[in-house]
Amino acid sequence: MNYYLTYFIVAVGLFSFSAFFALFGVYAERKISAFIQDRLGPTETGKFGSLQTLADILKMIQKELIIPAAADKWLFMLAPAVIFIAVYMGFAALPWAPGLVPSKINLGIYYIFAIISIETLGILMAGWGSNNKYSILGAMRSAAQIISYEIPAGFAIISVVMIAQSLDLQVVAAQQGVLSAEKIKFVGFWDVTNIGGFFSWNIFRAPHLIIAFVIYFIASLAESNRAPFDIPEAESELVAGFHTEFTGIRFALVFLAEYSMMFLVSMIGVILFLGAWNSPLPNIGSVHLATWTTGMGWGILWVTLKTLGLVAVQMWIRWTLPRFRVDQLMNLCWKVLTPLAFICMLISGIWRLWLM
Repeated sequence: MNYYLTYFIVAVGLFSFSAFFALFGVYAERKISAFIQDRLGPTETGKFGSLQTLADILKMIQKELIIPAAADKWLFMLAPAVIFIAVYMGFAALPWAPGLVPSKINLGIYYIFAIISIETLGILMAGWGSNNKYSILGAMRSAAQIISYEIPAGFAIISVVMIAQSLDLQVVAAQQGVLSAEKIKFVGFWDVTNIGGFFSWNIFRAPHLIIAFVIYFIASLAESNRAPFDIPEAESELVAGFHTEFTGIRFALVFLAEYSMMFLVSMIGVILFLGAWNSPLPNIGSVHLATWTTGMGWGILWVTLKTLGLVAVQMWIRWTLPRFRVDQLMNLCWKVLTPLAFICMLISGIWRLWLM
């Protein structure tokens, strides 16, 4: 009975976190976009407009749930739940600190890739079930985009897995700091096992992993339907894409999934490439900064700050770069990112055999 209670508490905690981050993320994006465009953003509701997103969600909850007359009722109603649950369940395998992970899965990376792919099914359900030409176009674009960009993202992740020799995200995280059980070498030559800090992060363990990280980050933007890869939701062409017909809480679920996905893919990038919950501060002589700033509380702080940093970069890119055309999007994926990611994977194999 206690086990079920624990599972329930963890599930509610993850959902609460997703909801809180979505509220915070929407407000942060409004303020960041306003800063970039020399505007003020929300100002009226709450101090500095801080309660605006809360007012928005209260408005959505009260709105009527409209089902178009020609829609496929069951597909239409189930789609938002499928989209959100696929993203929400991905959080179960992410480690937040040493010994702190919602679900201890030794195939964490494989699990996350498998569960996130279900989101594509939900998007197709939303597009087809709406019986709207804009929705189906958006859904088909999204499916093509997500499936395509999963390939370079997968190769980039495999590059890290080959260096770490584990699919367990907690093991991958532990290898990037002073708690590592195996020897860590900065760019393959300098032993930094006892120094820790950013010197032991995966992007510095092997130089090609910096390229792999950039590939993963670009692919994660496409996976999240974020600009400049937001053609599935292109307002100027498709109104809102696959969720054009959704209202009220159904629309809120789709929106919640999008912002949760931003945090999820950023946190995966942090865990695989940027030291996870390990401190960026190294041990310098008798000043053991890495040792002092590694632990449960510190781990949660570091992983959160790093992840929010990547989320901020996603927002910055959205309000800076113009939207890609479909042909440009596919050319970048198949002609640039996929070959580069494949080369990174080959180098990882050679690096692991000869330099580790």
